[in-house]
Amino acid sequence: MGPVLRSKMWLENDRGKVFGDGPCELLEKVEGRGSLRKAAADMKMSYRQAWDLIKMLEENLGVALLERQAGGRHGGGSSLTGEGRKLMFHYKEFRHETSKSLQVLFDRHFDNTI
Repeated sequence: MGPVLRSKMWLENDRGKVFGDGPCELLEKVEGRGSLRKAAADMKMSYRQAWDLIKMLEENLGVALLERQAGGRHGGGSSLTGEGRKLMFHYKEFRHETSKSLQVLFDRHFDNTI
């Protein structure tokens, strides 16, 4: 078996990192689980790491990604803001298209050479 293409991509602005594969996965899990704590656990990440990541991204983007509901008798939770949902959707579409394009380029340049 020959080599296979792997890539890592993220988005930055003048403040630093604003989004990438890991944050996208975290938002997907928050949307599915309704909780940042549960999403972090699913990713084998501490709640503190997840919270710090979300705070950093929100500061760098200048928009809120999560709506938080404080705990109480029925417990708290998190859900995506409209901006968070839109960013996640567009990033996933972008990654899908770039992956296809990169594979075409890889095949063109490395098919049958290694």
